[in-house]
Amino acid sequence: QVQLVESGGGLVQAGGSLRLSCVASRRILSGDVMGWYRQAPGKQRELVATIRGRNTNYADSVKGRFTISTDITKNEVNLQMNSLKLEDTAVYYCKYRSGWPPVTDAWGQGTQVTVSS
Repeated sequence: QVQLVESGGGLVQAGGSLRLSCVASRRILSGDVMGWYRQAPGKQRELVATIRGRNTNYADSVKGRFTISTDITKNEVNLQMNSLKLEDTAVYYCKYRSGWPPVTDAWGQGTQVTVSS
């Protein structure tokens, strides 16, 4: 029943930056796993970054360029994307997974990120 609302997608030139935001309908707990995934047309959805508490994990393709963070006071998960490449073009999805049983997953609706040359 957790709902996620994403924003921040758009068109940006290669080398530029975008900041994606995901607002959850309830407080993000320390054990919850929040993540950003992306899916390009004709490709499988892939993990971009996750955060659990202060622990983060990144796909090799974005490491050093993207930063995932939470703002607990706003029930918000953010993805700061710098040095964007053409290959970053995709629909980006926010994901929630509860930190305690029973496992509960929720997905955002997705936001389009398009990187131009």
